[in-house]
Amino acid sequence: MIKKILLIAFIAFGSLAMVGQTTITGTVKDAKTGDTLPGANIKIYRKALGTTTDFDGNFVLNITDNPPFTLEISMLGFQMVKVEITKNNQKVEVSLVENETSLDEIVVSASRTPERIMESPVTVERMDSRAIKNTSAPSFYDGLENLKGVDVNTNSLTFKSVNTRGFATFANTRFMQLVDGMDNSSPALNFALGNLLGMSELDVNTVELLPGASSALYGANAFNGIMFMTSKSPFDDQGISISLKTGLTSQEAAGDNSYTDFSLRMAHAFSEKFAAKVTFSALDGTEWYATDYRNTSNGKYIAGDRNSDRNYDGLNVYGDEVSTNINGVAQTLESLGILPSGAAALVPSENISRTGYNERDLMTYNAESIKVGASLNYRPFGNDRLEIIWNSKLGIGNTIYQGLNRYNITNFLMQQHKLELRGKNFFVRGYLTSEDAGDSFDTRFAAININREWKDDNTWFGEYVGAYALGTLGGLTSDEAHAVARQTAESGRYEPGTPEFKAAFDKVTADPDLVTGSKFQDQTKLYHTDANYNFQDVVDWAEVQVGGSYRRYSLNSMGSIFTDYDGPIDYDEYGVYSQMQKKFLEEDRLKLTASLRYDKAQNFDGNFSPRISLAYAAGENKNQNFRASFQTGFRNPTTQDQYIGLNAGSAYLVGSAPDNLDRYSTPAITLSGVGQATTGSTTATIVGRAAYENAFSLASVLAGAPEVAETDLVKPEKVTAYEVGYRGIVNTGESNITIDLSAYYNSYEDFISSKNVIVPLYGQAGDNTLSLLALQNGDRAVFSAYTNSTADISSYGASIGLNTKVLNGFNLGLNYTYAKFDFDQSTDPDFEAGFNTPEHKFKLQFGKRDLFENFGFNINLRWQDEYLWESTFHDTVIEDRTVIDAQVNYSIPKWKSVVKLGGANLTGQEYFSAPGVGAIGSQYYISWTINN
Repeated sequence: MIKKILLIAFIAFGSLAMVGQTTITGTVKDAKTGDTLPGANIKIYRKALGTTTDFDGNFVLNITDNPPFTLEISMLGFQMVKVEITKNNQKVEVSLVENETSLDEIVVSASRTPERIMESPVTVERMDSRAIKNTSAPSFYDGLENLKGVDVNTNSLTFKSVNTRGFATFANTRFMQLVDGMDNSSPALNFALGNLLGMSELDVNTVELLPGASSALYGANAFNGIMFMTSKSPFDDQGISISLKTGLTSQEAAGDNSYTDFSLRMAHAFSEKFAAKVTFSALDGTEWYATDYRNTSNGKYIAGDRNSDRNYDGLNVYGDEVSTNINGVAQTLESLGILPSGAAALVPSENISRTGYNERDLMTYNAESIKVGASLNYRPFGNDRLEIIWNSKLGIGNTIYQGLNRYNITNFLMQQHKLELRGKNFFVRGYLTSEDAGDSFDTRFAAININREWKDDNTWFGEYVGAYALGTLGGLTSDEAHAVARQTAESGRYEPGTPEFKAAFDKVTADPDLVTGSKFQDQTKLYHTDANYNFQDVVDWAEVQVGGSYRRYSLNSMGSIFTDYDGPIDYDEYGVYSQMQKKFLEEDRLKLTASLRYDKAQNFDGNFSPRISLAYAAGENKNQNFRASFQTGFRNPTTQDQYIGLNAGSAYLVGSAPDNLDRYSTPAITLSGVGQATTGSTTATIVGRAAYENAFSLASVLAGAPEVAETDLVKPEKVTAYEVGYRGIVNTGESNITIDLSAYYNSYEDFISSKNVIVPLYGQAGDNTLSLLALQNGDRAVFSAYTNSTADISSYGASIGLNTKVLNGFNLGLNYTYAKFDFDQSTDPDFEAGFNTPEHKFKLQFGKRDLFENFGFNINLRWQDEYLWESTFHDTVIEDRTVIDAQVNYSIPKWKSVVKLGGANLTGQEYFSAPGVGAIGSQYYISWTINN
């Protein structure tokens, strides 16, 4: 009902005829071809009054303003023209000159001030609304993968992780994503869940992406790169726009499944002072099924399956992680008189795992996303010199997140609310980010505890050992006895699809205690303010800016993720910065940019982040540009690095904030018979501090020569980055070739990592007595401690992009990216670097917007070679792949519509972006977009 009222109201306001005192008419054409340009913007300078050209390139503007005034006539991809209006009924004839190259487009992100991409002091990748309309990908967010140097890793259909320059993970805390100036990372997870709280495609104005460190201007976590998404202003882009996209996803495991993606944008300027907009997007589809059932051990694939390996642990099978040595169980049963004397000797010393459940039995695989946004914009003086903006965004949906385990994210809600005051030379804004995990759960613990719901571990293994021993005594071979033992222990198993399984599933996934349940519970909030002032009207010898930010986290997982058992954990961080930009030489060809930022977080020492760059513009039209930069970046440990306290099954995770170490303690762990005799207790409980002060290194224990782990508390990591680059235009006589190339070298210090350590359940590591006895008897616990690697790590790479027109107007783009890193494993044996980036990537784009009247097409091809993926979930080599996307489009100017037919991964060759995720199949779509 509310949507209908809003729609009627916006239509009514949009249809009100203005009683004009001044009428201006005109025509807008392409200066090169002479063709008229439909959709060109006609706007009074510095005001929100204007119109657009019709499908014949004509316009009529009725306004109450009296001449003289200035019209701005613009269109994306063309140079803006200003026309002086001196009288009523003036007729305007304008020809717009197309930008010579995309490098002529204006960006703001690189220096927090408008400048041509050509003259930017650092590498910038950009996608605007015109490129979005032309992308062959199913969405603009998918289309980012076609940009030079950009990687997009697919966790699920609705969760894509954007990354640049290596060290990619789905939990990508080294890459920042801003939407209208707001960090849209999950406050608890510290990384963006794709475009869950992003933008409707209809509302995207520009996307700017800075690869590499950007901490000097943007602070912590702008470490590997930062992406800026800006929306359209309701003053400048008015009207009602609609997009309907439908199609199907095709995967061998999941079959063919339909999906729909609907978007609506309504914007109106009610006067020169007040404007508003509302956006709505809804996506519904089916996730990529994850069906990799290969056997694993210690993060590697091994031979065998459930039929051949009695300790089988399938990658996308959960619950089979619960394993024990059955000889130890037999000894306990014999000591209790349950097994006859001597029976334990018949039971081999062999690890046996419980039978698990496949992921597809636990996941809903419903890909759903709803995004709602609204803004109220007020200009007190009737122009863009000062504007007050209230902006709210809400995203709710289902997706899949893969970290240490696989998480079914269901009804996950994130919202942001921002108040911003923006002027010609400054902005001040504050916003709140809040999340609610909804009905999300951990699939691994769901399977483990569904198993335990119908039969606890002690009973299951007891029945297994008893049946094995009796079978052996009865004359069965070992293999026959094992088969009978599993059949006996499995009696009463809840089979997927049965009422018993559903009841247990519902119970377990609603329980946040991981001892008995699997619910992912969180209501964390983030409060952020930042401000910037440019002294360009005060200081004339250089452009000087100053700014700062303050952020407060309020962790509130109710003790299910963090150690916030007694209430929310609050901590804060702040930063201040300054930048000076000075131009030298004739025609300002040499530009020096110097920045310095200081940041301080509550639990850590402060960090200085300097950046200095030089850019020189050569050539007659400043179209040969050379640049070099030096900068440092840093990343604060995440909320989880500091305050997590979680039993993840394979290890206990303990954050290393000083006030966190004693808040977390493990559940009671049963000691061996020797341990009980030694300590006089049947169980032991370990406090989190032990992971840092009483532990052995994992590598030394596996090698049989235990050594004390030296695990310092985590601190910020740093990067020192060097970059050189060139942007220019080469005239070949027939056409121009734009070239954009860069090379970089990064050196890392105190690289943040999690390190598995072994804590003895009694004794002090290094005492060579009790602690070694604990290891010998299995009285130990695996902890994952958050710390910094001592290893020397560096990365380097280069990229080049070429764009030109061939064959009388066809667009051809080629780019290549090289990425490599150096790491000496011997300097830190327990550390996994997780570079997770192909060494070579090649991308090609070919198309034409106007192949013939109203018809265009675009083709994108991407190739990358194989690479090693390392993560806490699994390690494996990702195979090389070639992916082809394509689209054809037809414009209907009379209806202000575009119909697009396209597909992604048209070859149908399925591929993995990481181990454990669903194989990515093909996606086909047809869309109808109106008035965009």
